[in-house]
Amino acid sequence: MFWQTFITVFLSVFIAELGDKTQLATMLFSTENEAPRLAVFAGSALALTVAAGLAVLAGSVIMRYVNPGALKLVAGLGFIAVGLWTIFSRGA
Repeated sequence: MFWQTFITVFLSVFIAELGDKTQLATMLFSTENEAPRLAVFAGSALALTVAAGLAVLAGSVIMRYVNPGALKLVAGLGFIAVGLWTIFSRGA
């Protein structure tokens, strides 16, 4: 069960992070001539690790008070709403 969860979470987060603003910011930091590439990688990796840790902690607290099925429904509807807003929003 561990590896199935690990692979599912890894692939989901990896695909979601490709081309997002965090990855673009990291890429821009690495283009600066004076920026040590290892420092850019380490800073970015640590920030993502801490953010993921906070998400896991928040999820473990929220699950005590909210039914997981209801949480999945609300999260799913939220993603659909953001997707529809993205598709139908106007602007440049």
